[in-house]
Amino acid sequence: HDIDSNDVFPPAYAEVAAQMAQIKSTMKRHEQAMKNETDRKNDLITYLAHDLKTPLTSVIGYLDLLREASDMPAGQREKYIRITLDKALRLEELINEFFEITRYNLQQIVLEKEPLDISFMLMQLTDEFYPLLESHGNTVELKAEDDLSVFGDAMKLGRVFNNILKNAISYSYPNTPIKVHAGKREKDIFICFINQGKTIPAEKLNAIFEKFFRMDEARNTNTGGAGLGLAIAKEIVLLHGGTIEASSENEMTTFSVTLPIY
Repeated sequence: HDIDSNDVFPPAYAEVAAQMAQIKSTMKRHEQAMKNETDRKNDLITYLAHDLKTPLTSVIGYLDLLREASDMPAGQREKYIRITLDKALRLEELINEFFEITRYNLQQIVLEKEPLDISFMLMQLTDEFYPLLESHGNTVELKAEDDLSVFGDAMKLGRVFNNILKNAISYSYPNTPIKVHAGKREKDIFICFINQGKTIPAEKLNAIFEKFFRMDEARNTNTGGAGLGLAIAKEIVLLHGGTIEASSENEMTTFSVTLPIY
């Protein structure tokens, strides 16, 4: 507990005392990390509960207007229906965030590996993100070498790249390109996602892969999320024997993933 190890062990056991002190220090760091994670999770749930009220109030209000004004002009009725649908979809997003938090606590990531072509995966990914890129005014510049083969879980790695690209779009300046580069080195394959946006401060960059960490302190619909995407991405990459890192300077942010060559 709070007793110094040197007071517990006699001088002849100094080496044991030092080892116990190190174990105690490690345990305290783990306890503090778990407490910080729990605090972030509780704060996030509080924010989510608060955020649910705003779109729900709008949905109820507009539905009341539509019910009471039976002679409402068609154009105005269409406008109110569209707004109500947008707010309902936002409600769905927030509820999905709650489920994401719950699933993360219950799930254990298990890989189902097979030979994969990373170049083809990245081409598919950029095609799937076209509508979101278009709405943000962004484009993707994909440069991937041929024959980038890994032995991995297609669904899980797809989620990694999905989370990183979605994050890049959310924090990119409008009308800027997002560069995706992939190539082969002696022992691994690298995939880099580079976007232009506000430089991420060093203290946030160090915590970006922590569970329930959110880049934006003030929640909003553009960058909302459960703060799990990058944490899950890191776990999946590590399970594949790879690495994932982030750097940010001069308004350019880079996420780099490496995976062992198949």
